[in-house]
Amino acid sequence: MVNQMDSSPNRTPQPLLDISNLNVYYGESHILRNVDMSVGPGKMVCLIGRNGVGKTTLLKTVLGLLSPRTGNIALDGLPLLNKTPDQRARLGIGYVPQGREIIPSLTVQENLILGLEARPQGRKNSSAIPDQVLQLFPVLASMLGRMGGDLSGGQQQQLAIARALVGEPRLLVLDEPTEGIQPSIILEIEAAVRRIVETTGVSVLLVEQHLHFVRQADWYYAMQKGGIVASGATDELSNQVIQEFLAV
Repeated sequence: MVNQMDSSPNRTPQPLLDISNLNVYYGESHILRNVDMSVGPGKMVCLIGRNGVGKTTLLKTVLGLLSPRTGNIALDGLPLLNKTPDQRARLGIGYVPQGREIIPSLTVQENLILGLEARPQGRKNSSAIPDQVLQLFPVLASMLGRMGGDLSGGQQQQLAIARALVGEPRLLVLDEPTEGIQPSIILEIEAAVRRIVETTGVSVLLVEQHLHFVRQADWYYAMQKGGIVASGATDELSNQVIQEFLAV
């Protein structure tokens, strides 16, 4: 398997997330086919491909929402297939689903407090929102008492990412975070995600179609018909790959 992590002549660092020979079915429909991929520590990896090729299925399998028929998934060397979704969250996997799924009837602060439950020790006797999270998304700091349903789509997306971050993940999984977001807010969100990687050391696995956002990643994997068919550094992303896997 091609590995996007920096390596020395003598040693290849262990990936934070390592997926090997993953096969997933819906009934008898073969959705993911022999998927091999990895996410290095402190790296941002983008999964690209047209609709319906299996990207969200892969994310759900990493999260434990779907079970593979064959293959392995490990987080920092720890096998995950026998772990439930809530156990995986406490081991350090944060998730922002497509559509955000914040709770509109709760305030911004209450939504963020819910994210504390994913910490390894739960809330650790504290319901304080880490300052670092509010510094990454300063618009939320002035809206803590506002109902989640009153926020704009872009603000809700920032809230969803912030809610995942307060759980202190080692791996942040984002499923199309720019969907339905106005262009100016897209730039704010992608800048915040890049800052998360650079300032916290959190790794990011991202499904995205917005080319400018894709290029913020360190590495990409392209999916087609349930399999990985191309990968490489995003600064070497060719026009051919862009047209084949990103053009609509």
